[in-house]
Amino acid sequence: MAIQKGIIKLKGKIGELSFYKTQDGHLAREKGGVDASRIANDPAFVRTRENGAEFGSSATSGKTLRDSLRTMVMTASDNRVTSRLTKVMTDIKNLDTTSARGERTVGTAIALAPAKALLKGFNFNNKAILGSMLFKSYSVNVGTGEITINGLVPINDIAYPAGATHVSIKSSWAKVDFVNNIYDVQLSNIVNAPIDANPTNMLLTPAAVPAGAGTDLYLLQIEFFQEVNGVQYTLKNGAYNSLSIVEVN
Repeated sequence: MAIQKGIIKLKGKIGELSFYKTQDGHLAREKGGVDASRIANDPAFVRTRENGAEFGSSATSGKTLRDSLRTMVMTASDNRVTSRLTKVMTDIKNLDTTSARGERTVGTAIALAPAKALLKGFNFNNKAILGSMLFKSYSVNVGTGEITINGLVPINDIAYPAGATHVSIKSSWAKVDFVNNIYDVQLSNIVNAPIDANPTNMLLTPAAVPAGAGTDLYLLQIEFFQEVNGVQYTLKNGAYNSLSIVEVN
């Protein structure tokens, strides 16, 4: 892979070279690699097939989690969240010590405490890390899904961006079955408060207990708004919003 420099940027193919644009800039690469049919059938590539199968499984687990939280992720995520989450899922998959190589999965490994620890604290927007924004302690009740924040003073306890006048905080309780790639998610009430010096007690309660079996994930989301003539508007299309997995059970 090479970086294109100069005034004129190319797109498409010229001979054996392909020119394309990514979020990292304009790049170029030479055609190459092994034929797909050989990779699929040649015994020499058995390790490659095993790695590919496990990577695909990890990517599917990441997609399942993103899909389960789609309404929250839409307003609080960065443009690399897919690859970052796949990386975490791959690390979790590697903790599966019971399955044969090529068959290790997140669904098997996630039952282990070290695997859950890898997922806890994941931030869907790496430009708005929860620990760098919220300076007030909170508690998570894994039995009810309630998240409590007592005495929150927004102007002191939240690192808010310029232009923000209000903050909304909500949570969710997700039960994700990484074996069958199914899920149920229950959202909490939303507490909206002006960014001022008045303390607020927040009790975020999921609408119900999520159904089914799987891994319990508890998430906390912070969103910023700017009020204009009595109407609150999303600030910078959610660029400063935070969403994090705060507990895994």
